[in-house]
Amino acid sequence: MIEAEKDGVVKSVHIKEGRVVHAASSDLNDSLGTFLRRSGKLSAELYADTMRLREESDRRYGELLVEESILAPSEIYRAIRQHVEAIVWSLFYWQEGAVIFKIGDFAPPNSRIRIELPMRQVILQGIKRAPNARALVSRLGNKRTVFDPGWETETLIEAGLDANEYSLLQLVDGERTLYDVCTEGPFSAAENAKLVYAFHVLRLIERQKVEENAASEPATPRTPSEPLARPVKVRLKTTGDLFGEDDANDD
Repeated sequence: MIEAEKDGVVKSVHIKEGRVVHAASSDLNDSLGTFLRRSGKLSAELYADTMRLREESDRRYGELLVEESILAPSEIYRAIRQHVEAIVWSLFYWQEGAVIFKIGDFAPPNSRIRIELPMRQVILQGIKRAPNARALVSRLGNKRTVFDPGWETETLIEAGLDANEYSLLQLVDGERTLYDVCTEGPFSAAENAKLVYAFHVLRLIERQKVEENAASEPATPRTPSEPLARPVKVRLKTTGDLFGEDDANDD
């Protein structure tokens, strides 16, 4: 289980055998009822009525909607899946926060419905929704950086690439630069860049070694007065048997 916390909001993602099976959030704006109202499945009046019924009967919200013949079981299943996806995608908008990883058999709270989202699809779709393309592209290198292809068709199927995403991936041929791929791709340059970053994270492509690119343009040596690139700091809190005894003070 991954728990992410920022500004008092805690979001958890349950992963089993490489698939996201559940996600939850302490933010009331991420509740199933709010999601259904926001997506147009429930009117404001119907939302208020069903929330009152839920408080009176203490039933699970999805079960209440089915039992009251408000939504069909298939609609609830699709809504729960989309609701889980929305919580997971929202984490890709966060630029900071604390993350805790827990290893074990954790039963998702207040949910008996198992949702299975392949991790490759989670990463691809999450990065596509990330709001800041510039921050992602800066991790790829510069506009002259070249990537080599390294995918297998089976991996592409699991990642769920559509026709346009696949055509963008095919532009990565070991010769085109990052700039070429982003400007020639089927989407806007920013959207293409985010997808290239996703391909890199998924190890569908691999950046060529620096010395291979350096032959065309020698690197400018850094002078002693120039600062080194700012390191990225990541705070990780680990708990669980595989990481030793639990200790609230260990970071």
